[in-house]
Amino acid sequence: MNAKIGPNGRGRDVDVLVVGAGFGGLCMGIKLLEAGRTNFVILEKADEVGGTWRDNTYPGCACDVQSHLYSYSFEGKPDWSKRYAPWDEIQGYILACTEKYGLRRFIEFGQEVRSAVWDGAAARWTVTTAKGDVYRARHWVLATGPLHVPHIPDLPGLDRFEGKVFHSARWDHAYDFEGKEVVSIGTGGSAIQYVPEIAPKVKKLVVMQRTPAWVIPRDERAYSALRKAMFAKFPALRKLHRARLYWTNESRVWPIFNPALARALQKFAELHIRLQVKDPETRKKLTPNYTIGCKRVLISNVYYPTFNRPNVELVTERIREIRANSVVTEDGVERRADCIVFGTGFVVDPRTYMKDFELVGEGGRRIQDDWKKGAEAYLGITVAGYPNMYQLVGPNSGLGHSSIIFMIEAQVHYILECLSLLEAKKAASLTVRPEAQRAFNEEVQEALAGTVWSSGCSSYYMQDDGRNFTIWPWSTWRYWLRTRRVREADYELGQPAEVPAPAYAAAGA
Repeated sequence: MNAKIGPNGRGRDVDVLVVGAGFGGLCMGIKLLEAGRTNFVILEKADEVGGTWRDNTYPGCACDVQSHLYSYSFEGKPDWSKRYAPWDEIQGYILACTEKYGLRRFIEFGQEVRSAVWDGAAARWTVTTAKGDVYRARHWVLATGPLHVPHIPDLPGLDRFEGKVFHSARWDHAYDFEGKEVVSIGTGGSAIQYVPEIAPKVKKLVVMQRTPAWVIPRDERAYSALRKAMFAKFPALRKLHRARLYWTNESRVWPIFNPALARALQKFAELHIRLQVKDPETRKKLTPNYTIGCKRVLISNVYYPTFNRPNVELVTERIREIRANSVVTEDGVERRADCIVFGTGFVVDPRTYMKDFELVGEGGRRIQDDWKKGAEAYLGITVAGYPNMYQLVGPNSGLGHSSIIFMIEAQVHYILECLSLLEAKKAASLTVRPEAQRAFNEEVQEALAGTVWSSGCSSYYMQDDGRNFTIWPWSTWRYWLRTRRVREADYELGQPAEVPAPAYAAAGA
C-alpha cells in the first residue's frame, strides 16, 4: 500500500475514487467489484449509506416510482410491501445491498469532498476532503446526485423567528405537532406527502403555495403474501412484472412529447381535483395554469382531501416577512406560527450547489467558468476538459416519468466501458471532445423544443434563462442504447502514464 498522503496522515492513491454512497455510488462500487476492480474507495460525507433515502424520513415519505422498478435490475426484491415503497423500506433495501456485496470496507464515512484538481503530468486527480485528507485517483466519479442540498428560501425576518424551523429533508422527529399552529412552505413532492400526515395533529395548518402542482391518483395496492411468495419462487414472474412496469412508465412520456395530447389527458387530472376538493375557491387555487408534465407530476390520494379539513388553509399570496411568532403575506395578513416547515425541495443546479467546490481540469480551467451559461456534459457523464471524470445523473440525464436507477445502471456500464477502453489502448486519460459534447447538447435542446417541458412554466428542470439542463428528452431505452459502447471518435486519449498505477489494492488492505 502506498504511503498515506494527507496532511492529517490520511488519504491514499487509488485507481477509482467515487464520491457519494447513495444508489449511484453503491451501484458503481458493486459493478467495479463484479469487473474484478478492487482498487477503489467511496467517500461519503454522512455517517451512513443511502443518500436521499437516508436523509428524507419525514412522515409519509415514499417513492413515486414503483418499488419493483425503483431498485437495481440485478438485485430484485420479491417482497416489496406495496406498489410504492415507503422511505424506510427503500433504505432497508440499500443497507441490505451494501452488506450483501461487501461494500463497507470500501467506504470512508464523514468525508466531504471540497476540491478536485487534475494533474496532467501524472494523469491523476488530487481530491481533498474537508478533513484535509488527500486522495490521488486516476479516475473519479461524482455520484452525489442532485437532491442532497436542501433549498431554504431567503425570507426577510426568518432569523428572528422564535419557533421551530426545519426542512423536510432534515425532519425533527422529536418535535410534537399536537395542538400547534404550523406554516408549511412549498407544495412539491415532499410537501404533498407530509402535509396530510401532520394535518390531523395540528391546531392549524397553513399551506403556503407559490405554484400548484398537478397531482394524479396513486396506486397504493399492497402486494399479497401469495404474490410475494410467487415472485420469490419464480424470479421470472418478478422480472416480467418489472418489465411491464417499465413499459407502462415509458408510455407516459409520449404525452409530454406532444403538448396537445398532454392537454387532453389533463382533463382527467382536473376531474381528480373536482372530485376530491369541496370548496370551489380552493379548487381554483389548486388547479395549475400550465400544461401537465411541464413541472414534475405528483401522485397522491390524500393530498387534495386534506384541504377539506376545517383546520387547513391554503394561501397563495407571497410571503412579505417572518416575524417572531408569525408569517405575514403581501396582502398584510398575519398568521401565527409555532413552527415553520420548508417543503421547498433542493438546490438542483450544480452551478449553485457546487459554487464553493474547487473543480479544476486541464490547463487550470474551472467548472464554474465552463458552466457559467449552464451545466452541460456528454450523455450526462463526461465533460470536455475534465479527463477521467465521470458523473452519475449529470446534466440532461434526469427523468420525469420513470426510474432514475435505470439511468444510473446505464451510466455505470458506460463508465466501465471507458475504463476498459483506456486499458485496451494503454492510454493514461480520456476526455470527451468539445465538438462531440456541443453536438450532443444541441441535439438535446432541439429535442426539448416543442415538448411540454418547454411550454412556458417555471420548474426546477430549468435555468433562469429557460434552458432545460435536467431532463433526458427521449425514452430511456434510447439512453440505454447510446451508453452500451463508447464511441472512441468522440474522445481524445492521452499518452501512456508517466507514473505506474498505484499499488493499493483494496480498502483496509
